[in-house]
Amino acid sequence: MLNPARNSLFDRYLGISRLLAGQLDFDSIIKAVADEISHFIPHDHLDVCIKQVDGKYHIAYESGLETAWSKHPPALLTGSPIRTLLTGEVDFLLSADACTDPRFHFDGAFASPILELKLQSRLHVPLKVQGDVIGALSCSSRSRDCYSMEDVENARAVADLLAPYFFALRAAEQAKRSAVIETEARTREEGLRFGALKLTEALEAERQRIGMDLHDQTLADLTRLTRRMERLTSLAAVPGDALEPLCRAMQQCMHDLRAIIEEAKPTVLQLFGVAEAIENHLERSVQESGQSIAWMVLDESGGGLRDLDPTVAVALFRIVQEAVNNAIRHGQSDNIVVRIAKSGQSLCVEVEDDGCGLVDIGETAGHGIDNMKTRARLIAARFEIGRNPACRADGGGTRMRLTLLPDLPVMAED
Repeated sequence: MLNPARNSLFDRYLGISRLLAGQLDFDSIIKAVADEISHFIPHDHLDVCIKQVDGKYHIAYESGLETAWSKHPPALLTGSPIRTLLTGEVDFLLSADACTDPRFHFDGAFASPILELKLQSRLHVPLKVQGDVIGALSCSSRSRDCYSMEDVENARAVADLLAPYFFALRAAEQAKRSAVIETEARTREEGLRFGALKLTEALEAERQRIGMDLHDQTLADLTRLTRRMERLTSLAAVPGDALEPLCRAMQQCMHDLRAIIEEAKPTVLQLFGVAEAIENHLERSVQESGQSIAWMVLDESGGGLRDLDPTVAVALFRIVQEAVNNAIRHGQSDNIVVRIAKSGQSLCVEVEDDGCGLVDIGETAGHGIDNMKTRARLIAARFEIGRNPACRADGGGTRMRLTLLPDLPVMAED
């Protein structure tokens, strides 16, 4: 024969299970089940304390009397009056008079609501999922010595019903919070990158303006001075051997200045495009180095370079320019190959050499690699540099690969 009291209690548990269905947040669950629980565990205040995923903080959700516990932001677990239960040191807490019970009152304890609302009888059981304590179910009464071990067992049964729902809600909220944080971080990063790209565009324009000013003014002035010095060498009063070294120095100065101007204002890039600018830079750099270096530019992109935003094209050229300069100045290379190709929707640019590799590139080349990485980040490109797999010798050669992803940034017009 069934025990009527036990049968009634079982019906209450089923009622709690039905009430849980469809509830999507902690407060809704507490408010939905509080009345049903009160039929077999009388209480003036009921709350659920949930540990945060980090295990250091907890947050309370309550029904009945309102307290500062639920109005407080996530608090440190070390300040909770039921910290021993939340950390698994005890399996339950039962108190006839919590207002005087030393277990709830210690240095730093957030126990003021107990005294303010005179919550004398208190009952606490853990919420467990797969043996881990994720929180606690608490019932409090203003009457003294209200709860017994039978109430503890009933509260444990309720906690077992609630724990899986709270565990799922906690995981969902954590995932939502992580997604929001990731989205905000990505938005900030994109904003910073776009701002840096605009700044790079402005710096590139200023660099070109300076190049034109140097060409139109400074180089012209140096040319006039050189011609006057050459005329002075024809005068009998001025020894030719005294001015000749100075003329040579001026010629070298003008040569260096022209190189700076060419670097500052890549006219071939603007007039003919990226591939032609790379080829022009490679040819000129090899000639000026005086080294016997075989080089090749292979454009297999099928016209993909023509669709690039001007700022992206300039950044791409600067990265390849730096890689070529490293191969010539530091790499001791005999062969340099620049390959431009389409890979699906992405554009891939590679610079390969058969030089000494990255082991002894030196501090200057190291700074150049940092600059390449920075430029690549600004145009949302993937930058890779390492050993050239085409070289058989261990450690020999270098390959720089730049992959421009399909969603290349397009600069907005002001």
